[in-house]
Amino acid sequence: MIDVAAERADTPGCLDQAFLDSAGSSLPTTRVVDAVVAHLRREAEVGGYRAAAERADDLAAVPVVLGRLLGCDPDLVALSDSATRSWNQFVTAIRWAPGDRILICGTEYASNAIALLQRARIDGCSVEVVPNGPDGLVDLDALSALLDERVRLVSLVHVPTNSGQVAPVREVVECAHDVGALVLLDACQSVGQLRVDVEDLGVDALSATGRKWLRAPRGTGFLYVRRSILEGLEPAAADMRGATWTAPDGYELESGARRFELWEYDVASRLGLKMAVEHLLRLGVDDVEAAVRSRAADLRTALSEVPRVVLRDAGADLSGVVSFTVDGVDAADVRDRLLAQDVTVAVSGLPSTRLDMTARGLGAVVRASPHYFVSSDDIEAAAAAVARVR
Repeated sequence: MIDVAAERADTPGCLDQAFLDSAGSSLPTTRVVDAVVAHLRREAEVGGYRAAAERADDLAAVPVVLGRLLGCDPDLVALSDSATRSWNQFVTAIRWAPGDRILICGTEYASNAIALLQRARIDGCSVEVVPNGPDGLVDLDALSALLDERVRLVSLVHVPTNSGQVAPVREVVECAHDVGALVLLDACQSVGQLRVDVEDLGVDALSATGRKWLRAPRGTGFLYVRRSILEGLEPAAADMRGATWTAPDGYELESGARRFELWEYDVASRLGLKMAVEHLLRLGVDDVEAAVRSRAADLRTALSEVPRVVLRDAGADLSGVVSFTVDGVDAADVRDRLLAQDVTVAVSGLPSTRLDMTARGLGAVVRASPHYFVSSDDIEAAAAAVARVR
């Protein structure tokens, strides 16, 4: 059981507002902020190299705690500055050829789609869309019909940026693996609010960020890669962190996922990431998931009673992302009017998830994402604020 009062006390940013944007960039704990600031001050005192050397053990522990969170060995986790960097490092490490096929699903995120379409433009492979079914989730029958031995990769978003739906990951993996295709999972909106176990899900790679549900600093991200596929992957942007210059004309890649890492990074933010993940593990992933789902369910119930509000989440299995529209009011106007009432939400527009939004005839939705530190009073205040939007 999470002590909500204690968590709120350690999250001063939530005390004077109903903060419902953990799907965008969540509020860090005081301890995370203090850790980041303290290291920046130490860098100012002794320089970045010496300050980093003093924290070598803590820095080495970052992939260890992420391995505990994801259910994998630490050497299968690569650290980066964002989920997008992680995603691109993996995608560009595959040796693409004309005739190769890539399948994306209906809730694909813009940055992922752009990276894959770029590969199609440069390398001659093709990108094809697996449509969503009537329930708003990826249509597994359509996926099976599209799969053949030319499909190299299936790209799947665990929880999309514009809806609370949770994708049927294991089912997609089983279909893809039947034809030898890899599955790359975008877990940006799931890690930190849901239990994500890479062995249980069976995915070949996973990318995520620290700034959302993990409550870590911006500028942090990570990539998981399954051991059995590592040897066939060479990052397009390896440097002396991911490889060793062994001869005037030779180099050797690191044996694990570290081959995807770059030498330069924000040390202070990475120390903050470690502290945030450790905090989540202390609270208990299952308890956090239960709390987040409960907060979101309460918010959906409250919003369903507000006239002119339409809930836009698709599927039976819903996470902590709550999407809605208000009839007659632009989503950005709703966001701004809620902000004026000390309720923080975000807007997810058509360009972020073009396929899904176009299919549903939506230009934008309001996105509310309550974390476990959000109180019942916050939920009531948010619903009341939406009711006042005219």
